[in-house]
This record gives sequence, structure tokens and C-alpha cells, in this order.
Amino acid sequence: MAEKSLEVGYIMKAHGIKGEVIVGLITNRSERLDPGSMLACDGRHLKVVASSAHQGRWIVRFDGIASRTEAESYRGKPLFAPPIADESEIWIDEIVGLPVIDQHENQLGVVAALEANPASDLLVLQTGEVIPLVFVVEGELDYRVSGAIHVKIPEGLLESEA
Repeated sequence: MAEKSLEVGYIMKAHGIKGEVIVGLITNRSERLDPGSMLACDGRHLKVVASSAHQGRWIVRFDGIASRTEAESYRGKPLFAPPIADESEIWIDEIVGLPVIDQHENQLGVVAALEANPASDLLVLQTGEVIPLVFVVEGELDYRVSGAIHVKIPEGLLESEA
């Protein structure tokens, strides 16, 4: 496994008697559970043998976990994997602390966090203001190159009430 890893899910409980487990993913990348994928858990490398969606979760069989007793010993343990090289993804650990610059080259603040939101995830600035991710400019102004998050926001989005 790579030195840097991300938490991608957790083992909820054992399933059946042959070592399968129920996994809750905390990533939108279900390919993390494709057969052949490697995950780290509790200091051990686990290879996915089989997986299938089940009631919003996943039933997973890992190589080397062959009994319900062994599967149950992983209950509640987080699963880790290296980051996926995908330039279209925004990685939280890479953007916290970056300045946010609007379409007029004004610095709006510094990213403090990313907040999940059903309509659009939100950049939370250190000032407490929020900017929906839908306003992040994609393309040549990539934060990995420029060292800043570039946004195109509508007039009045960050204006406070008088």
C-alpha cells in the first residue's frame, strides 16, 4: 500500500459463516471494493475476492478471512486505501489552507473545511462563509498547479445583510 492512505469505509459486522463482512463505504468510489482491490485494515493488507451491493452497503469477501469468528474480529475497523489519481476529484486534505480567489482575482478567504450538503458540497472559509463547490472553476486553474481555489460566484453571494 502507498504511504499516504485515505479512509474509504469500515467493516460493520460479519455476514454469514464463511468470513464475509458487511462494509459501509464512506467514499463515492465503489470500485474500492472491486475484486483484486487491496485495502488496509488493522495493520493488515486485505485483498477483495468478491463484493456485492446489499441494502446500501456491501457484502465483501476478503482473501484470508475464512470464518465468522475471524470476520467478527474486524467489526468496526476502518478500511484504508491509497488515493486514486483522478484530476477531476477535489481532495479535502489538499485544499484546507488554500486561498479562494474569485473571477475578479479577489481573495475571498482561506479554506477551513469542506461540508457535505445535499445540493452541493460547501467550501467553508475561515471566516465562516460558505461557497458551494458548483462555483469552483474547472480546467486550467487547477488548485494543484495554482496553489489556490478559483471560483466564479454570482454577485452578492458573500455579502452580509446590513
